[in-house]
Amino acid sequence: MLGSRWFRLLRIALLLITLFVVSMNAWLSSARIQSWNRPVWVVLYPINADGRTDTQAYINALSVEHFEEIELFLQRESTRYKLALTPVAKVYLSTPLSATPPEVTSTEGVLGSIIWSLKMRWWSWRNDNWQGPEPDVRIYLRYFSPRVNQVLSHSLGLQKGMIGLVNGFASVDYIATNNFVIAHELMHTFGASDKYNLDTNEPVYPDGFADPQQQPLLPQTRAEVMGGRVKVSPGWLLMPRSLEDVVVGDKTAEEIGW
Repeated sequence: MLGSRWFRLLRIALLLITLFVVSMNAWLSSARIQSWNRPVWVVLYPINADGRTDTQAYINALSVEHFEEIELFLQRESTRYKLALTPVAKVYLSTPLSATPPEVTSTEGVLGSIIWSLKMRWWSWRNDNWQGPEPDVRIYLRYFSPRVNQVLSHSLGLQKGMIGLVNGFASVDYIATNNFVIAHELMHTFGASDKYNLDTNEPVYPDGFADPQQQPLLPQTRAEVMGGRVKVSPGWLLMPRSLEDVVVGDKTAEEIGW
C-alpha cells in the first residue's frame, strides 16, 4: 500500500516537472520571438487530411515558393512599424506527414482546450520530420480536396507551444486564401488575439478594421490580419483576395511586440 502511494506521488511529481519545463520553454520561446532580435524560423508541415489521391497530388507539387507571400507580408508590415530586421521571418516547407494531429471538438470547454493543447504539443514532438535547424514555430497544414463539398473547421494557433493547425483546400485556386489563414494563425503564435466576432465573423471595430479612420467607414477595401474579413457593407463580408490586401493593425502590432 505504501509503495503504491509513493508511486502515485512520483507520477504526479514527474507530471508537474514536465508541465513546468514545457511552460518555461513556451514562455522563453514567446519572449525570444517578441524581442525580434533575429528572424523567426517557421516550418510548414503538409498533411493529407482526407486521404484522397487528388489531395496527395497537390501536396506532392507544393514547394516553398507557394508560401513566399507570407514572408513578403511580414516583411512589408514589420517595416511599416519601423522594425529594423531583415528578414523578419523565414518560411520552410517540410516533407509531408502521414500522421494526423489530435482532433479538436467545439464542446470540450476550457479544460478540454488545455488538454488538447497538451496533446497537440506532445503529438508535434513525436511527429516532427523536419530535417533542418530547430524551428521557432511549427504550422501543420491539413489539406482537403475541394471536390468534396464540405465546410472546413476553424484553424488554430497556439502561442504556448508555438504551434499552428491550419485547414485548407488542396487547390491552386485556394493558395492565396490558405496563405492568409496561415498568416493569421502565425500571428496567434506571436501573441496576437482575434479581432472578430466568433459567432458572426464580423471584424470588431476599431481594432479589427484595416482602416478604422476611413470616412465614410464603409466600404473597407482591406482586411486587418486578425480581423479576418473585409467589411464591404453591413452584413457583407469578403475574404481578402491575397495578403497584398491585408495589414497588421496597431493593436495587433502592439500585441506581438512591433
